[in-house]
Order: sequence, then C-alpha cells, then structure tokens
Amino acid sequence: MIVIKIISFVLGIAFLLFGYFIRFRKKYDLINGFRADFQAGRKDEKYAERVGLIELIIGIVLLAIGVILVLFA
Repeated sequence: MIVIKIISFVLGIAFLLFGYFIRFRKKYDLINGFRADFQAGRKDEKYAERVGLIELIIGIVLLAIGVILVLFA
C-alpha cells in the first residue's frame, strides 16, 4: 500500500508541474513534437493549452487520491 501512495504522490506532482508549466508558463516544448506540428500548421496554441489543462487536472486528482490514501488507508 505504501508503494501505491508513493506512486500516486510522485505522478501527481509530475503531472501537476508539467500542466502548470505548459498551461501558465507557456513552455510548449514539453509537449513532444509540438514545435514541428505548430510550424507545419497541424496544431495551435489552444491545443497546447488543452493538453496543459488536462495534465493539471490529472495531477490534482492523483494528489487528492494520494492524500485520501494516506488519511484513510
């Protein structure tokens, strides 16, 4: 059970940081192949913002799961 708690926290923090950097700091280079797709016109900044938001939400959920596991398990 401790392994699940640790994995949840680590993944939660990783997703939270990546989502923050992509969404708010506009570091679109963290998305694989985004620069080339952006220059080719296949993807735009709204795509990158959606990816950042999704990663941010996943990070929040995983951290919440980790906290719940620590408190109740």
